[in-house]
Amino acid sequence: MMAKVLWWGRTERNYSRNRIVRHLFEQLGWQVCYFHPLSSALGLMESLIRRPERSDLIFVPCFRHRDIASAAFWSRRWQVPLILDPLISAYEKETFERQKWPQTSYKAEQRRLWESRLFASGDVVVADTAAHANFFHQRLAVPRQRLQVLYVGAEPGLFEAQPLPEPKPPYELLFYGSFLELHGVDVIIEAAKRLNDHNIRWVLLGDGALKARMVAMAGDAPTIHFEPWIPYNILPDRMARAHIMLGIFGPTVLNDLVIPNKMFQSMAIGRPIITSRSEAYRDSLEGDATIGWVKGGDPDDLAGKVHAWLSAPHRLAKRGSETRTLFDRYFSIARQAESLAMIIHRALGENRPNHGAPNDTDSPHES
Repeated sequence: MMAKVLWWGRTERNYSRNRIVRHLFEQLGWQVCYFHPLSSALGLMESLIRRPERSDLIFVPCFRHRDIASAAFWSRRWQVPLILDPLISAYEKETFERQKWPQTSYKAEQRRLWESRLFASGDVVVADTAAHANFFHQRLAVPRQRLQVLYVGAEPGLFEAQPLPEPKPPYELLFYGSFLELHGVDVIIEAAKRLNDHNIRWVLLGDGALKARMVAMAGDAPTIHFEPWIPYNILPDRMARAHIMLGIFGPTVLNDLVIPNKMFQSMAIGRPIITSRSEAYRDSLEGDATIGWVKGGDPDDLAGKVHAWLSAPHRLAKRGSETRTLFDRYFSIARQAESLAMIIHRALGENRPNHGAPNDTDSPHES
């Protein structure tokens, strides 16, 4: 009988991380079932009424902190492993990124303890980079033996290698995203103004809280162009029109913890990419000369890198090909499947004494 994983929580199933992980589970031979409560706050009560079918494993996907407690209840009741894939730290986001509270404040500490208790209920806590895993261990007290890394990756069949545009002006540099502090869009704008090269089109695609401020900052700079969000399924074709992809440049704590979606996706379609140095690449791309590394928060460094690369446009195609090779080496779907298999093995093999599929006497109605 096929093993079952119960995907627990009010999740967006079509979010790229979720689609990739669901695909990996299915590739590894797991049947994916769902419990999607009407309300996370009342999720436990709803589950006691609806009685979800027992599974061999419970998985709480990204961003669903509020669903962890109810999932943990059934994990304990059924004596099956619980895997958490938070992708972010609410404590880090609210305290360091949004600076909602001072780091030494009572509220920041309460948020840290709340998240630490949630993560403590997981048999395995998944991090998207080794740097993020270290943060979970050092700040949230998750034991190292319960931490495993699963890179975000890029969806096969959607983000595939595409030929580079002809290496002649105007050269297009493309950033896309939701205009967060992490992204450092202001750094991109300042770099564009410093170069002021009419052979370069700096395209900023997307929307978000900071976009209006960034549009005002760009002013009437002729080399900077803003484009609205486009449907996700046509994003790869839009990316393929660019000569160079731009990553993230904000000097934030999160920049040192994560590899953004756009990095994996840009590598997958075979584009040269410039991004800021980060601890997040320590176990993969750190120091590889194929990537255009620059200092976070430094528009002069970004402008210098762009100028250097476009001074030898005939090398862009080779850079793009080498970037795709790096993607296959570190982040391919095959490598992702190996990582998830290790996560499942860790959850089933080390933390629960009774981790097999339910037998005929097992019942989710038993107390």
